[in-house]
Amino acid sequence: MKIGLYFGTFNPIHIGHLIIANHLAENTDLDEIWFVVTPHSPFKEKKTLLDNHHRLAMVQLAIEQFPKLKASDIEFKLPKPSYTFKTLAYISEKYPQHTFSLIMGADNLNGLHKWKNYETILENHDIYVYPRVAKCDDLLEAVYNHKNINRVDAPIIEISATAIRTAIKNKQNVLPLLPYKVWKYIDEMNFYKK
Repeated sequence: MKIGLYFGTFNPIHIGHLIIANHLAENTDLDEIWFVVTPHSPFKEKKTLLDNHHRLAMVQLAIEQFPKLKASDIEFKLPKPSYTFKTLAYISEKYPQHTFSLIMGADNLNGLHKWKNYETILENHDIYVYPRVAKCDDLLEAVYNHKNINRVDAPIIEISATAIRTAIKNKQNVLPLLPYKVWKYIDEMNFYKK
């Protein structure tokens, strides 16, 4: 099977993530999309992250009705910080029957050159890139022409987990932005309210 790996902290997972993942599952040659819940991104501050098991639980709740979408805790077992090239090497060895590709927004592709061993990733894995509103610079256009880059005509979704957390803290209604079971989980656990 061809698996698309959708990395993120998913803090929290929201409908934008689901729209992109489902679009890729239904409109590309990817057989499944795995949400790889990252314990700590080298580019993000850790203090705003919920515990790993809570973010994984929310992903599992969000994807219950999507048979082509899976939750993965594979990075929980790997050394921190998590680097994508190491995760790809590990997961490829663990599941040799699958081919793994990356899924990322155009904004992340724009910063791919900052990733550790990005050349290895680019040479050995397809990358499915969905559009974002942010303007891309010349470097991105050069990378876009690489043989392993697949531009996907997916909906442009500009929903931010950061904005959702801020809205919850400010006692605003975020229900339209989250799968209902995720909203309920956050509400019952009193997450993001302080």
